[in-house]
Amino acid sequence: MPPAIRRAGAGDAHQVSALIATAFASLDAVAYVVPDPSVRDEIMTADFRILVDHAVEHGQIDVIDEDAVAVWFPRTAPLPEPPDYDRRLAAATGEWVDRFRVLDTLFDQHHPSEPHHHLAFLAVHPSRQGGGLGTALLRHHHARLDGLPAYLEASSPRSRELYLRHGYRARAPFALPNGARFWPMWRPATASHAGP
Repeated sequence: MPPAIRRAGAGDAHQVSALIATAFASLDAVAYVVPDPSVRDEIMTADFRILVDHAVEHGQIDVIDEDAVAVWFPRTAPLPEPPDYDRRLAAATGEWVDRFRVLDTLFDQHHPSEPHHHLAFLAVHPSRQGGGLGTALLRHHHARLDGLPAYLEASSPRSRELYLRHGYRARAPFALPNGARFWPMWRPATASHAGP
């Protein structure tokens, strides 16, 4: 039986944000944006909460139990910024805010302009990784794309390989000042939306 997937709402926002922080804790990018490991989990949870709250209103959050989550934004029309983003980012990240701004700038510079769905986060609790939950979440959303392309930034070679298996194509990577790499990845439109 495939795992049960449900759509998360505002009441799930803290748990979802904490799950993403836990799943991403070992990434080199996280070590760059919050060099102090003693506050890393708290700060990352608060930072992810900004986009999770935004996705409750403007995107889609799919969860499996309390172990896996996918956060998507449709980019088929202009998407508003999260309300009061600069103030919330500074409040969440404190002395490390400039490092988060560097990351935001890199994401913005590499984000495609064509209409697509953006996978902002795909996170699986470390105790459940490798068990097919990420694959189940990808297939669930891909089935609802109606032929539209999809985009994401893979944050590790392991996740890049997962996305390659699901039809994404890696573009040239970009890196943070500590060398942490991201791979922009694009899943082309299927025939119904590929154009003439």
